[in-house]
Amino acid sequence: MFSKPLSKKQKAVLSRIAKRQAAGDDSGIDYSDIPPLTDAQLAQFRRTPKVLVAARIDRDVYDWLMQYGHGYSTRINSILRTVMERAR
Repeated sequence: MFSKPLSKKQKAVLSRIAKRQAAGDDSGIDYSDIPPLTDAQLAQFRRTPKVLVAARIDRDVYDWLMQYGHGYSTRINSILRTVMERAR
């Protein structure tokens, strides 16, 4: 959820994956048990439109969100979505 620096191990794993993807090497993936999706199924997977709102939050909350860098509104949305889903 938050932008934490990657460890050396995580960077190495991501580097290996990126090299495989750049080379087009997907030979280790078995797609045989995955049925292809139809155009109608793919059309279902659209993001819901977002609504622009202005909200007043306490300064310490704002500072806490900003300490993780850009994307604080995305973090606010993620936090609120988690609370909403737990409340259901």
